[in-house]
Amino acid sequence: METPGTGCSGGIRAKAASGGTPGTSTEEYYMQYRTIQKSGEKLPILGLGCMRLERTPDGKIDTDAAITMVRNAIKSGASYIDSAWIYHDGDNETVVGTALEGEWREKAFLVTKLPSWEVTTRDEMDGYLTEQLRRLGTDYLDAYFLHALTKDRWDNLVSLGVVDFLNQAKADGKIRYAAFSFHDTFDAFQEIIDAYDWDVCQIQYNYLDEECQAGTKGLSYAASRDVSVIVMEPLRGGLLSTNLPAEATAILDAAPVRRTPSEWGLRWVWDHPDVTVVLSGMTSDEQLKENCQTAEMGIAGSFLPEDHAIVQQIRDVFNAAIRVPCTRCGYCMPCPSGVNIPECLAQLNNTSISGDVEYGRFFYDGILIESGYASLCVQCGACEEKCPQKIRIMDYLQEATSLFGR
Repeated sequence: METPGTGCSGGIRAKAASGGTPGTSTEEYYMQYRTIQKSGEKLPILGLGCMRLERTPDGKIDTDAAITMVRNAIKSGASYIDSAWIYHDGDNETVVGTALEGEWREKAFLVTKLPSWEVTTRDEMDGYLTEQLRRLGTDYLDAYFLHALTKDRWDNLVSLGVVDFLNQAKADGKIRYAAFSFHDTFDAFQEIIDAYDWDVCQIQYNYLDEECQAGTKGLSYAASRDVSVIVMEPLRGGLLSTNLPAEATAILDAAPVRRTPSEWGLRWVWDHPDVTVVLSGMTSDEQLKENCQTAEMGIAGSFLPEDHAIVQQIRDVFNAAIRVPCTRCGYCMPCPSGVNIPECLAQLNNTSISGDVEYGRFFYDGILIESGYASLCVQCGACEEKCPQKIRIMDYLQEATSLFGR
């Protein structure tokens, strides 16, 4: 294993224990820390994304396994715990709350999210927050996110009084930091960043998604406004860590530095100094151990030029497997029938690369959430007339409808 260096972006290293039952130690890690820009508070660079906590055979959250994972993550130093109203069909927050009973709550940096697409009144915002605090068994949240914002969702929330809601929740001590997670274009991201005094934001970012949604431009823009960035999907839901194309595996096997695919992906994200925390949907002790060991090396600027060259080769392999040559420029939008064309094509590409239809359907449903489905297409052809890439959009939308079922 490579030798850890010094922290960055105000980072330090702190020893933490992992494994075994609470109060025992079988592994020790040196967790790197980076700071929330507006407060100086230090956060571990590795956090636990609770969306993928283990499920039972009937699809429910595995309570015992989830509690163990949350507590082991905290003991390992990965104490940023990320939940949401919708995870595990609404059961996630309650189980996470059970895991954080007693002394565990004060050891965690706990966040959850308002389901932005469900809100229709100002009072509902208070209602959701009150219920989420109850589920999580806490009087306050370290950060509260407006979940999966798009421009339309943001505009709707503003019209309903979300700015007053966030300000009041902070004043009442129910939330410490105001935040949002994001799925739209850079222009929409910039508009949302500029519209409120945010503390934190969350974006999808990995070496395949440099120009996707907020992308590198968004990462830099948030930092320029002193908004700390949490990264989700650093490994594209496991795409960059398991079942790599054979050509990509051969490239890594020939690399002079031996790293697992997960190490390559996480180190690439952590090499960016404007990234504060990287979320990982860890479900096993093995994943936790590997990611904690990788986090010891999560130092901005530590990736060498030859490391970036190897990642570029891997990126090229994945890009060759892309199903649709869509650059998400947005010229096809808006669709007269309400189809979210760029997102439909993006999820078609993700599924083409991964070969995992269930994974693709999860994100297709989760991001579009009953609006924008490909099945809304009426074959009017307006999108194809505007597409600078001359993509056969209508054909691909039919393919997405068949693949994802809507």
